[in-house]
Amino acid sequence: MADTDRFGEDLADFVRRVAELKTSRTVPSGDLRTMLDAALFELDHVAERLWPGYERLNADGPAMGTTAVRDEQRLLRAVFQRFPLPVALVDGETVVRRLNAAAADLTGLRGGYATGRPLAGVLTPSDRTAFRSQAAAVARREGDRSLTVRLQHQPGVPVQATLTALHPGNEPRTVVLVVLQPPGTRDPMPRSVRGRVPDLAEATRNAELLELTDAMTVALLTAPGGDPGRVLARVPEVLHGRFADWVIADEDAERPRRRTVLGPEDGPVADVLAQDPADCPLVMETARCGAPTLQVRPDPPDSFGRDASGAPVLVRAHVTSLLCVPITPGPGGPVEGVLSLFRTGARLAFSMAEARAVDVMSRHIALAMRRSG
Repeated sequence: MADTDRFGEDLADFVRRVAELKTSRTVPSGDLRTMLDAALFELDHVAERLWPGYERLNADGPAMGTTAVRDEQRLLRAVFQRFPLPVALVDGETVVRRLNAAAADLTGLRGGYATGRPLAGVLTPSDRTAFRSQAAAVARREGDRSLTVRLQHQPGVPVQATLTALHPGNEPRTVVLVVLQPPGTRDPMPRSVRGRVPDLAEATRNAELLELTDAMTVALLTAPGGDPGRVLARVPEVLHGRFADWVIADEDAERPRRRTVLGPEDGPVADVLAQDPADCPLVMETARCGAPTLQVRPDPPDSFGRDASGAPVLVRAHVTSLLCVPITPGPGGPVEGVLSLFRTGARLAFSMAEARAVDVMSRHIALAMRRSG
């Protein structure tokens, strides 16, 4: 088991270094030789250490009782999924490892979508910092914790969150088990598990997202084919006002060009339009990773770059919540651009459900941009 853990850590370090080498496309051509030497060194590392280590582990063969262990793991997964209380497994940063059906029903998230995203994102902004702090303390093995939080889609209903540390034998780090339950509930099976009572506010939000998706679909289907720029220009018109206070569309990933900026009439729209997307760390990171980014009270303030006067764009625009989404036909596909959405003032922050809706729309936008005339 110790050899397996060491091999896993070496492999994880190798993957991280490869990810850093992928950024070599942006370095000056004169420095490419240094990056090539580093890449060759990593290949030597694979050939001389990782591959022999893999062969050594593979030569040991399956350990005694492997079948029994796998059966036990399947049983534990089934118990976890059918457990009547909402439970989730997260790490010290509250990133979801696993979510059972009851927790998915309570939070409004699907298990597959929640995995890899912070559980703190479903809480109200005022509760997220405390929840992250308590989860980090539990992960540091400082004892179990319990606190009252509120879900973003049901801020009027307090939920008791109990956090405890787990130490799985095949995990190198501590995992945090989170149990969510409305306080004072005597019934061991929450109402959300037995059958949810229709929520008018939630139904209204879902209807609004459906109407927004329909409007985006109409705009994309009626856009002329063979002209990605004209297709992308229609997107901000659908989202601006009804969904976001600011909508910024940047085309291309390697050499991004700012196509459209729609914002408040009294906002620095001209300054944001004149900004080079390559100077926006958040835009470039979203294009590089191909994954959406959702932030509430964005930090640092210059993550979206600065204007010509040197002032952070997020500060000048009074941004309280932002959503950056890559325009790509699917995971691993080419990134056609980046869509950045801002909300300002007292407007509710972007929710995980809204982020999911924009993520789906971004795939449709990418397909429409690639459509021939």
